[in-house]
Amino acid sequence: MNSVILRTISKAILPLVLVFAVYLLMRGHNAPGGGFIAGVMAGTIIAFQYLVFGSEYMNQMFSLNYRGVIALGLLVAAATGFIPMLFGYPFLRSEVWYLEMPLFHEVEIASAAFFDIGVFLVVVGGILTIVTTIRR
Repeated sequence: MNSVILRTISKAILPLVLVFAVYLLMRGHNAPGGGFIAGVMAGTIIAFQYLVFGSEYMNQMFSLNYRGVIALGLLVAAATGFIPMLFGYPFLRSEVWYLEMPLFHEVEIASAAFFDIGVFLVVVGGILTIVTTIRR
């Protein structure tokens, strides 16, 4: 396939796939989806960008230490599990809070969503660490 067409298509689908990954991430604690599949989608589309545009371009776009992203994800997921224990609850006890927001009215926030965010970060960081290591 022509590289100009491939670059155009990859630029067009990047925001769409990332928005869908965030959608899966945010609904995963109540319905199918969650941190793992959202992380696979986001990591894969960003890895695809690496393959299409090259490391130099992508390092300018996503100048992150991917191993640090993995560490942050592990920290968030572990904290979600251990914080309830500080208050005498079992490991990974889930709580639900409701916030009143102007446009969305009542919004449910579950502590399980933070665990999903941690898993998301671990998966995205893992995929991108593998791709950037192999790409060198």
